[in-house]
Amino acid sequence: MSSAARASILAPFGQRSFRFQWPADLATSWAFEMETLILAWFVLNETGSVVWLTAFAALQFLGTLISPMVGVMGDRIGQRRVLMAMRATYALLAALLAAMALTGTLGIVAVFCVALLAGLVRPSDVGMRSALIGATMPAPLLMGAMSISRTSADGARVLGALSGAALVAWLGIGFAYLAVLGFYLLSVALMFGIREVPPDATRAPLGAVWGELAEGVSHVRARPALIAALAMAFLANALAFPLSGGLLPHVARDVYGIGQTGLGALVASFAGGALAGSILLGARGARLPPGRTMLVASLAWFLLLMAFALIRAPAVGMVVLALAGFVQSFCMVPMAVLLLRVSQERFRGRVMGLRMLAVYGLPLGLLASGPLIARFGFAPTAFGYAAAALACAGLIGWRWRGHIWSRNAPANATQS
Repeated sequence: MSSAARASILAPFGQRSFRFQWPADLATSWAFEMETLILAWFVLNETGSVVWLTAFAALQFLGTLISPMVGVMGDRIGQRRVLMAMRATYALLAALLAAMALTGTLGIVAVFCVALLAGLVRPSDVGMRSALIGATMPAPLLMGAMSISRTSADGARVLGALSGAALVAWLGIGFAYLAVLGFYLLSVALMFGIREVPPDATRAPLGAVWGELAEGVSHVRARPALIAALAMAFLANALAFPLSGGLLPHVARDVYGIGQTGLGALVASFAGGALAGSILLGARGARLPPGRTMLVASLAWFLLLMAFALIRAPAVGMVVLALAGFVQSFCMVPMAVLLLRVSQERFRGRVMGLRMLAVYGLPLGLLASGPLIARFGFAPTAFGYAAAALACAGLIGWRWRGHIWSRNAPANATQS
């Protein structure tokens, strides 16, 4: 890598707030991935049912329904304060699970209850961290900062998947959960170093939040590029991410027969590819038109998932997952940049809240996939999901081609 490329990647760290936010986000994402793998495997072993597994995974995204209101609160009191409160909540729930595991009282009902409570908060985390970057980062550094931010999630998914599986096998679920708790507490501590410009103190009374939310919706409706990006976000969550996320425990145990360690390797394969894509975007992404890049990468991503659905060799499946992870970074990072650039500054929290509402597609896709897999099997269900995603992405590209494909569209403005 040239010295110019290295300088481009590291430029966002010249901002003090980013030097604190990136490790805070990394610690949170690492805890997320460890927690998800540990509990998903626990649920699958306790119930032996892919339907219960998908129900557990879906519960973790219940809070997408209130994400727009979280975005409103971020615009009102600041994204940093909202994130700190959310991450303190994660820590409290992790402490509860660790205590039950260490005392031998952890059961399937407790896991589902905690998943329900965490699911009210967790889905908004990614949107709020993106809005906070938008509030603290100069515009020329935004693509690089968003790419590096994505590495915190992708890198944590690699490390979290491998370390979560290893810690449970070595120390048991109770001590593994103490590590999860430690990462959440570290994240909260690091958030104190972030300096965000205080929101406007003259905002309307709290009862006016519904009006502010309606303003945010109107802002999106007036900008077709934002509608296209949100439609693509819903599509990816409903039909693509279930195949590389919530369903992987089923793939590892029932399709490939490779156990919990193999599950960690599957998760790490997709995340490793995504990490490589995020790093490349951090170095060269400023030259890419966000709208066009998002659309082309989405088509490649869904084609790779169609291939993954038909593969029965674990090693080959991991390679295809890694490639899918690589190209999905070129879809999701430019999507976030597009949303932040096309939105007016005072609406960023609400726009990113609506972006996280699109994540509601994920629990819907997961809940539908459980019965379909039970009846038709993994391969037909996964192939059908990916093929439908490919067709819908083509329709999105055609419907809003003037706003996300045209070279002169604001959605394709570059930094160079």
